[in-house]
Amino acid sequence: MRVGSFVLAAQFPGQGEGEALHRAVRSAEVAEEAGLDTVWLAEHHFVPYGTCPSAITLAALLLGRTRRIRVGTAVSVLPTVHPVALGEQAALLHHTSDGRFTLGVGRGGPWVDLEVFGAGLEAYEQGFPESLELLVRWLREPSVAADGERFCFREVPVVPRPSEALTEGPGPEVVVACTSPASVRLAAERGLPMLLGMHVGDEEKAEMVALWRQHARAGGRSPEEILGASHVSAGVCQIADRRVDAAETLMKAMPGWLKQGLEAHVTVDGRSRRMRDPLAYTELLCGLHPVGTPRLCADRLAATSERTGISRFALLVEGSGDLAATEENVRRLGAEVLPQLV
Repeated sequence: MRVGSFVLAAQFPGQGEGEALHRAVRSAEVAEEAGLDTVWLAEHHFVPYGTCPSAITLAALLLGRTRRIRVGTAVSVLPTVHPVALGEQAALLHHTSDGRFTLGVGRGGPWVDLEVFGAGLEAYEQGFPESLELLVRWLREPSVAADGERFCFREVPVVPRPSEALTEGPGPEVVVACTSPASVRLAAERGLPMLLGMHVGDEEKAEMVALWRQHARAGGRSPEEILGASHVSAGVCQIADRRVDAAETLMKAMPGWLKQGLEAHVTVDGRSRRMRDPLAYTELLCGLHPVGTPRLCADRLAATSERTGISRFALLVEGSGDLAATEENVRRLGAEVLPQLV
């Protein structure tokens, strides 16, 4: 089992953006010290829900500051970037980090980002498969041409070529955030592992893994590749000597952040949307994920792994909103929970 942290650089009420970003960087450094496997970095635009607008840029910084831990994006929003540009950056980080970089990509949402970056609603509603296919080809082939609806260009060489890095495998790992049967199928047909969100429980995640395997078999993926797929489960982790104290920490801090952050999202086309109730959502997360004593946290991670077949975890550790408390939370995860999972 491989346990990592999930970093949003969340801006809690009363905090500045610099404070949120400093906490994000510091918590990643502590994650390496604590023995965690990976730091997963989220990406958001124009909202205090997360103050990191470029997960791959922050990944580059953290790869330079660390020596062992893997760093992944969770996720880079593909509709708002050119897949070749993102592929070049991923290849660069793959080479220069000795293969410690994972590129997580996702479809994002129908937000105003699509207008600002000139992508348009079509890139979100229809263009994700074309973008993903071009990105994967760029990371796996020596030269690439495109003749699609959104991207069309003559054949050009891939420089730097990821597969020529002095690491095992053909290039950087690619993970796809999946929230629907369509995205599960898209990932499975390409043999790409899934990142599953923290808003869903074990039963739904197990169903999505089963669906992925079904589509992967239908797509001609080998039994070894299907069984070896290392999906990622996102969640929340808060550790205390008593479960009530861990839950209280999150219930005091997270609803204010969620309300402020989720309300700030603006749709590109004015469509109405229903926002989750911040208090109820925090309660849901406390019930689904490792929130409590070290023993309880270890048991919940083990149970999720057994029920779903998922072996990797990306755990939100900054739910207190406080730097010192976040550092302590990460250290306890490494010192008191991980040894129980061996």
